Amino acid sequence: MATQQTIPQSLEQSKPVVLPAPQTISQVELTLFLSLRSRLHQLEEQVRQAEQSLKVRLEKGAVLEPGDHRAELKENFRRNVSWKEVVIRLANRLRIDGEAYCAKVLNSTMPPRTISVVIE
Repeated sequence: MATQQTIPQSLEQSKPVVLPAPQTISQVELTLFLSLRSRLHQLEEQVRQAEQSLKVRLEKGAVLEPGDHRAELKENFRRNVSWKEVVIRLANRLRIDGEAYCAKVLNSTMPPRTISVVIE
């Protein structure tokens, strides 16, 4: 008489999983990466210096050569009002109109001036 052998399902599912071997990162790759990062810092500094040079010359009234590109100074003003909610709460505790007080402070605040170079 032939006997049947049953293999529990949990044994079938516990087959060893073959993972791919980890790839090697070569010293050449690392050297190239460090070199590229260093070059990036150099280029960022060159861009910063070139932009600063253009900005200074535009501020002094430099004339642009005719052509496809244009350069101009873009002036922005910004007021920092992150304190507003705190002041309104404190003013309300003191029975002062917080919104009106903040509006008065904001109107009397000179916004800082920023100038950036726009080149198209």
